[in-house]
Amino acid sequence: MWQQLLIGLGLVLVIEGILPALNPRGFRQAMLMVAQLDERALRIFGVVSMAVGAVLIYWLTGAAN
Repeated sequence: MWQQLLIGLGLVLVIEGILPALNPRGFRQAMLMVAQLDERALRIFGVVSMAVGAVLIYWLTGAAN
């Protein structure tokens, strides 16, 4: 289980590193835009992201069967 968790963490780090590696200027601009959002919008985005991720994991692990 720990090995799978660490593999998942490594995959998250690889995916999150793609945009700044390919387009650092665009990444910086996107982060500046995100920094200007109000807390409510950030919170909603975070909750939606977590929900989509949880549903995706549930679906991919075959727990829906």
